[in-house]
Amino acid sequence: MREQHITIELNPPERRLWDRIRQSVVAERTPGSGSGILDLLLLLPDLTVLLARLMRDSRVPLTSKAVALAGVAYVVSPIDLVPALVFGPVGLVDDLVIVAMSLSRLLNRVHPDVVRSHWSGQGDALVAIHSVTSWVESQFAGSVASALGRLIRR
Repeated sequence: MREQHITIELNPPERRLWDRIRQSVVAERTPGSGSGILDLLLLLPDLTVLLARLMRDSRVPLTSKAVALAGVAYVVSPIDLVPALVFGPVGLVDDLVIVAMSLSRLLNRVHPDVVRSHWSGQGDALVAIHSVTSWVESQFAGSVASALGRLIRR
């Protein structure tokens, strides 16, 4: 098996647009401090930006880029399963579920350091993604499976 070499630039020469926007909204924290409410509100945009950045990275396989594209397309699409305009913040849950599923699939095919290099959110990207995917699975996996089971039996 061929060894894969990953190059990560630890001090990029310029900060990205989303990083500048995020910093203007969220105050700088000391390492080890917990996440605040703003970090929670910015979780969906952080994860969506992560998907978009992974889509443009040459180290990400083409099939994984397609998964990332599908996740970003769903978030920016005006067509939703649960529209935010009608249901308010609850309408963003379906977007979070799609992004979490996309990232979960990507993590199995992309080196963790590549994912970390594109993360703008608070803390470690892999911990945040794992937390979101665990929550999605605990809240929705059983419900979706039972609903599909009922549909199939009919």
